[in-house]
Amino acid sequence: MVNARTYSLWRELAMSEDLPKEALKTVIEALCTPATTPDGFDAQADRWREGALNAALPALLARTSAKRLRGRLLVHADEKALASLAADGTVTAADVPAILRHRRVWAGLISALARHPGQVDAAIALLPRLPQHEVEQVVRDWDPDRYTRTKAAAPAPPVPQKLFDAVLEACLAPLAAYLLHPEPEEGWEAVSAYSKDWSLELGGRDGWAMLARCPERWAQLTAHPVLGAAVQHLLLDQAETQTLEDSRLRAADPENEEFPADPAPALSEELLRACLPALCLPELADLPTPQVTARRTLHHIANRVRSNPRLADLAADQLHAAADALVPRGQLLTWSDKQEGDYEFDGRVLRLAEDLALLSANPDHLAGACAQLARLDQPAVVSPTPSRTLIRVLDNADPDHDRPARLLERHYEHRRVQALTALAANPHIPHTAVADVLNGLHPAELAWIAEKASGPDWFLAAAAAVPVSEDEDDGVVRLVDDDELGKRPDPAAVLQSWLDSPATGDILSRSEVYRAVVKSRYRTLEHLRQIPADEVLARHEPDVALKILLHHCGHSTDRWEALAAAMTFDYDDEKITFGELLDSLDPAPASAQTS
Repeated sequence: MVNARTYSLWRELAMSEDLPKEALKTVIEALCTPATTPDGFDAQADRWREGALNAALPALLARTSAKRLRGRLLVHADEKALASLAADGTVTAADVPAILRHRRVWAGLISALARHPGQVDAAIALLPRLPQHEVEQVVRDWDPDRYTRTKAAAPAPPVPQKLFDAVLEACLAPLAAYLLHPEPEEGWEAVSAYSKDWSLELGGRDGWAMLARCPERWAQLTAHPVLGAAVQHLLLDQAETQTLEDSRLRAADPENEEFPADPAPALSEELLRACLPALCLPELADLPTPQVTARRTLHHIANRVRSNPRLADLAADQLHAAADALVPRGQLLTWSDKQEGDYEFDGRVLRLAEDLALLSANPDHLAGACAQLARLDQPAVVSPTPSRTLIRVLDNADPDHDRPARLLERHYEHRRVQALTALAANPHIPHTAVADVLNGLHPAELAWIAEKASGPDWFLAAAAAVPVSEDEDDGVVRLVDDDELGKRPDPAAVLQSWLDSPATGDILSRSEVYRAVVKSRYRTLEHLRQIPADEVLARHEPDVALKILLHHCGHSTDRWEALAAAMTFDYDDEKITFGELLDSLDPAPASAQTS
């Protein structure tokens, strides 16, 4: 233990070129021994010691060859300092065993060691000891000073090809292994309910990050005997998507004035053909739970065609065969009624219709998709109450905002008719199947076809020819403010018509309806009794319920206690109406209690 005030002196001694070899051990001991006092450890003095040691560390390591002394120094350096020392050659591969006695391998150490040609093999040998999610960082963070380097500074050396190849192989290997044995792991069912395709299992983020750095080698890698299938999957899933994303970023750059709006495809036709063996995910064909896996596989294939539209012509027969196999295997067109709480039901039906419209040439399957669309619930089209704030702020409101076709798109309720339009564009679709769906569409959906759809002429003509009765309105529930309600003969009846409309059964529209009723001065207690209790009590102005509860509970202690007990409902609990809540506060009749 040395005096804490002399650490600066020991630092200068360590950095002095005149320090004799015989003094190294003493200086190292002085700077590496924790600072203490007669009362114990001295935290402040030890921080001074660490500062002096960190400053002197490069000079001490450069002059120290004894393994024990170098190990004593290395244990005190942090990862950033060690990586920096390894990059300039002060720390070498011979020091790795001493370093790894006290810490695990990290990407920066491998990158720094590999900057020296004689240590590339030693650096590669450390890759298996890295956690899988850190392997790609060896190349990504090859130049740690890339954001801070000045223009006058020398650039970082290129990544050694041997190291790049080793990292590429290590990043692709997990996906290649999964494709050989794609059995789902425990808990897979829960994941599959969340993910609509195989993007989680086939994601290969690190593998794609490495592939994106060597596009000139894609053609060669697709034919690799071990990694070829993984490369094909990643190129089909990622290449065009990445190109589109990059083009959008460059187009948004104000300094980039001459960037083409429509970039060239990332994959040539030759490359697309080389990837066709992986197109329909043959490795996943025999997985269990086909009702889930077949639907996910079909959707993933469709997404690949959407990203690479040329596949629709290059692999038409292959795509048709895959769709024909997946539909019966997964019983995808077998209808099952919507279960309460199944919020993904409509989405599954819509995705299936869109995917079959893109991939199938089977008239029966396409007609089955139409039949499923026809059985979906009608959309709830609501025109919200005009916002006084927006009216004051926006003096150029869209004059078409109240058109049925525009209102249908507010909550993406146009997706059913959009899927029908996609099915109608398939040349193999039976026209009668489409016509059956058209006859049952909501008036706003027919308006959407007339204004927004770009399907074949026969489809547009059939939609225009759907008969409409003279007394039928446009199917829109228009919520108006009290000024407009006051002009109606019976404002209370209008409010009741809102509560009776299908909009109250739609999760996205019902709150708008309830809000409009609760806020209206024409509401009555009978209106409020029909609204879910949490909408009245927790989501709107408290004074609406305040007067009613004060009047209903009055001076009854029992009623107030019953109210507190009844207001423990949670978001996911079964909804009770405000009227049911009020009725529950009254004690049961004596006759009912004794019976």
